[in-house]
Amino acid sequence: MRVAMIGTGYVGLVSGVCFAEFGHTVTCVDKDAAKIAQLRAGIMPIYEPGLEAIVTSNIAEGRLAFTADPADAVRAADAVFIAVGTPSRRGYGLADLSYVHAAAEEVARLIDGFTVIVTKSTVPVGTGDEIEAIIRRTRPDADVAVVSNPEFPREGSAIEDFKTPSLPSGFTVEGPPLRIQLIVPHLGEAMLTRAGVTFQRATTAHHTAHPTL
Repeated sequence: MRVAMIGTGYVGLVSGVCFAEFGHTVTCVDKDAAKIAQLRAGIMPIYEPGLEAIVTSNIAEGRLAFTADPADAVRAADAVFIAVGTPSRRGYGLADLSYVHAAAEEVARLIDGFTVIVTKSTVPVGTGDEIEAIIRRTRPDADVAVVSNPEFPREGSAIEDFKTPSLPSGFTVEGPPLRIQLIVPHLGEAMLTRAGVTFQRATTAHHTAHPTL
């Protein structure tokens, strides 16, 4: 499985690194070129026990790469994870989805062939529909499935939480079921099947860290 992880914040970095550790080919993408240079050098932007060792070993094995240019990573990907920040809007407490929307638009322009688009950022219910609308507007011919896979790792134990989650991972699926099944179970062989993956429509996804817009 070829994975592009858009965003190298806490969730994006840990998720991308863990997918590489499970044997997938992962490219983590971030607009911050200085952060990418540090990651390539094995310097972690966050503290998470065991993270540096996993990054170093997977770079050496050729399963993990970091880049500030999403083009090649997205075009080659079977699944693109959007894990960019969703800061709260000042004075309202609602999620600012501008980074998510911008990432969806950029990804739509770059995908090549059938691609699963996975929202991993913390977003309100209904964001999957918005992402699909952006993709369809940007690339009417895009062959995609929009999927939601929220992640709520605990700092200091995020790697262990990812590998052995205590709650089922909820995938919300929009798209051709047969082709999604070719992607998601393969992605999940290492971790998701242990968690008892559930499939829901995007409008019922449980991203509850922010109220619905």
